[in-house]
Amino acid sequence: MDTRRSPRYLHERLATQVRRRRLQLRLSQEELADRCGLHRTYIGAIERAERNVTLATIEALAEGLGCDGADLLGK
Repeated sequence: MDTRRSPRYLHERLATQVRRRRLQLRLSQEELADRCGLHRTYIGAIERAERNVTLATIEALAEGLGCDGADLLGK
C-alpha cells in the first residue's frame, strides 16, 4: 500500500494540520473543542493521531478552525 494513503499517514496528517491550525488561531484544545462540539480530550487524541475520526468530525473540526475539511487532509 502506498504509505501516503495508509490509515496511519492520514491520521498523522490530520493530527498535524489540526494542531498547526489551532496554534495559528491561538486556541487551546478546550476552546477548539467548544467550537466543534467535541470533548477536549478527544481533540488531544486527534492531535496525537490516536483516533480514527469520521467525516462528520473532520467537518466539525474544519468549521471550528475556519477552513475546509479537505484542507485538513491535503498537503
